[in-house]
Amino acid sequence: MRPETVQHLRTLLLLGRVSNLPTVWSNALAGWWLAGGGHPGRLPLLLLGLSLLYVGGMFLNDAFDEDFDRQRRAERPIPSGRITAREVWRHGLGALGLGFLLLLFTGWTAGFFALVLAFFILLYDAVHKAVTASPWLMGVCRFWVYLIAAAAAGGVNGWAIACGFVMALYVVGLSYVAKRETYLSRPGLLGQISRWPFALLATPVLLAVVLNTGPCLPPALWISLVLALWIGFSLQSLVEAAGPHAGRIVTGLLAGITIVDWLAIAPACPRALSLVFPVLLLVTKLAQRFIPAT
Repeated sequence: MRPETVQHLRTLLLLGRVSNLPTVWSNALAGWWLAGGGHPGRLPLLLLGLSLLYVGGMFLNDAFDEDFDRQRRAERPIPSGRITAREVWRHGLGALGLGFLLLLFTGWTAGFFALVLAFFILLYDAVHKAVTASPWLMGVCRFWVYLIAAAAAGGVNGWAIACGFVMALYVVGLSYVAKRETYLSRPGLLGQISRWPFALLATPVLLAVVLNTGPCLPPALWISLVLALWIGFSLQSLVEAAGPHAGRIVTGLLAGITIVDWLAIAPACPRALSLVFPVLLLVTKLAQRFIPAT
């Protein structure tokens, strides 16, 4: 393979933030299981369709941010000349459209929800630099991933909605943290960061302890402990003498999405399925070594 081809492929992988795809798959598996599962033939379509929506949204994120990146992030693919804005628009919109079509084959309800998700993806990409509350849109996007997966499995129920809502809160918290990477990278500005987004990161643990009872409580407590330790590990550099490490914080919290999904289903699912989520956590962290997550 020619060096130019390899470089172009790496640019596409970077634009799509593909290292985060395992977190999309874990969302899909959680929503799928919480709705009782469905015909196995739909699962590959579900995973591929949601992956395309995610990658398309990430491409369009850079397409919408072209002017901003030319002024402040010249190393990004478009301003650095590694790919044209027109190509990015074409790839992004094409991935969104194909993802929607694949999800339509998993059911009319899932297809309609996919259309709603595509709308929120485009809305987030268009306004996230200008609107302070844009992390809430990111949380809404992850919420709809749960609902699409549940619909594809046979029907949305209360557990899928509740766990999707908890996932949304966690993502809002990490998105606010990611939005303030500049502050995290400069210790003198750390005190200007609001503390409430960090509290949102703890909501999965708090609600898991409250909502699970009887035989479901012990596994919920164990995985809650794993999630709490992971969040603490991700935020560790906030108290280190060398100062906060923004990249480590954000990538760690992103990978933690798989643990939140694990917590959502582990109390009441077969152990074999439950073990998929720590594997996805490992895959996410390995992928982040080669493809930046943000």
